[in-house]
Amino acid sequence: MDVTRRQILASLAALGVALPFRAGAATADALTFGEKQPYSFDTLVSRMQALAAEPYVPEVPRFSDVLERIDYDQHQRIEFLRQNTLDFDGGKAPIRFFHLGRYFKMPVGIHVVEGESAREVIYDPKLFRIPAENPAKELPDDIGFAGFRVLEPDGDRDWLSFLGAAYFRTSGELDQFGLSARALAIDVAMPTPEEFPRFTDFYLAPSDTGGRIKIACAMNSPRITGVLEMDCSKDGPIVMEIRSRYFAREAIERTGIAPLTSMFWYSETDRERRLDWRPEIHDSDGLAIWTGEGERLWRPLNNPTTVMTSTFSGTAPRGFGLLQRDRSFDHYQDDGVFYEKRASVWIEPKGEWGDGAVQLVEIPTDDEIHDNIAAYWLAAKPVAKGDALAYDYRLTWGKDAPHPAAVGTVVATRMGRGGTTGQPRPPGVTRLVVDFDGGAIAALPADAEGVDTVASASRGTVSLAQCYRLKVGTAWRATFDLKVEGTEPVELRLYLKKGDTALTETWAYQFHPLAPEKPA
Repeated sequence: MDVTRRQILASLAALGVALPFRAGAATADALTFGEKQPYSFDTLVSRMQALAAEPYVPEVPRFSDVLERIDYDQHQRIEFLRQNTLDFDGGKAPIRFFHLGRYFKMPVGIHVVEGESAREVIYDPKLFRIPAENPAKELPDDIGFAGFRVLEPDGDRDWLSFLGAAYFRTSGELDQFGLSARALAIDVAMPTPEEFPRFTDFYLAPSDTGGRIKIACAMNSPRITGVLEMDCSKDGPIVMEIRSRYFAREAIERTGIAPLTSMFWYSETDRERRLDWRPEIHDSDGLAIWTGEGERLWRPLNNPTTVMTSTFSGTAPRGFGLLQRDRSFDHYQDDGVFYEKRASVWIEPKGEWGDGAVQLVEIPTDDEIHDNIAAYWLAAKPVAKGDALAYDYRLTWGKDAPHPAAVGTVVATRMGRGGTTGQPRPPGVTRLVVDFDGGAIAALPADAEGVDTVASASRGTVSLAQCYRLKVGTAWRATFDLKVEGTEPVELRLYLKKGDTALTETWAYQFHPLAPEKPA
C-alpha cells in the first residue's frame, strides 16, 4: 500500500475506540448554531452537481504544522465534554464531536435539519477539555470539527462514527467496531495513486422510517462530487437505507460503488502466516455473493504476497458483503478486541444496477493495524466526464447476513499435505478440506446416498475428491488433492450436490502455491 493509503487507514483506528460515557441526561446549552439556511436532499444534490461543473480547488489545511503534532495519543487526550452533547431528536440519537488532528486535518460542516432548513453547529474549543500541554491549545477558536459520533440514548456508548475521508462504520449487532464502509472507492489497486473522496458537510435529520437518525453527507474529490444519504435504524442489526448521487468532473477508470474496507491477516487456512500467538486475526473471513442468477458464492479471504484483484462478473447481484462467519472466541483468543464480535456487512442493491462485477482487492499485510481488504461493485461501463450516477442500496451490519441461504454454507477451509496417511507423500500435492453446515446439507443423514463432490481447478490436477458427514454435529466435510506446478494462483471451485440439485453454496477459493523448498 502507498503512504497515502496507510495514512488514511491509520486514521480509522480512532473510529474503533468505543469510549465509555457516564450515564445521565445530556443538554446542549453550550452549543451555538449558525443562521437557518434552506435545506432539502434535492437542493443539496443540485449544489453538488453544480460544484462538479467547476474546477476542483485543492484543499489546504489551516495550521497544518500544529495539527501534525496532535498524534494519536495527543488526540485521545482531547475530551469532548459530556454536558455539551447535542441532544438530537429528543435524545434519540445523542451526538458528540471529534477534534481535528494529524490524520484528519480538514474540518467538516455539521448541520442540524429542522423542517426545510438547517443550522450549522459552530465549533468552540470550550466544548472540549484540552490539556494545557496539548498542541490543540495553539489552534484558533474557529478551527472546526473533524467529525462526529452517534451514541445510544443513555449516552453510554457510541454506535456510529464519521471521521476521515468518506469513511463511516458502526459497532454492529454485537457492539464491536470492525470493518468500515465508505461512499466511493476510486482507482483501488491501480498503477496510479488511489483517490480518497472526502465528506465535507453532514446534515442530521430525524429518520423518515422510525429509525434513529438520517444523515446526508456532501462529498467532494478531484474527479467527482456527490451526496450519500443514509436513514439508520438500530433494532438488532444496524440497517442503513442508502441513496447516493454522484457527478463526475473527470473520467474515472475504476469506480467502486458501496465499498467496504476490512482487515484479514490470517485464519485457520493459512497457518504458515501465523506470526502471532493468537490462532486467527481478521475482521472478516470471506466475501459472500448472492448472484443475480441466484447462485450463492463464498470466497475465503487471503493475505497474498502481492496485490491481488478478483472479479466476479455478471448482472447486479441480489446481495454481497464481507462477513465474519467464525463466531468462536476460542478461535481468536483475544479478549481485548473480540474479533468474533466483528460485524458482517451485507449490501442489497435497489433498483437497476445493470451489468458489472463484484470486485475484491487483497493487499499484503504483516499486522492487524492495516486494513488490507476492499470489496465493491464495479459497473461494466467506466465513468466518463459529466456522468451522473445514482445507486440506492441497503447496508446491514449484523451478526449474520440477512436472507439465509437454503443450501449449506462454508464454515471452515483448511489445507495441508496431500496423499494418503501412512504412505509416502507425493511432492507438490496439497490437500484441501472444506466444511459445510446448515441448510439442505445439515438435514441429510450420515448414510445419505448420491451426494457428490464437484471440484475443479483453473490449472493443475484434482484427485481423491470425496465428502462425508462428520461424526460430531451436522456438518459435511469435502476433501480433495490438488497437484500444481509453479507459484501462479489457482482458482478453485467446490460444491456438493445430489442429482442436479446443489446442496451447498459454491466455495470459490484462490489458492496460492508455495515455492518448493530447496534441498539442504
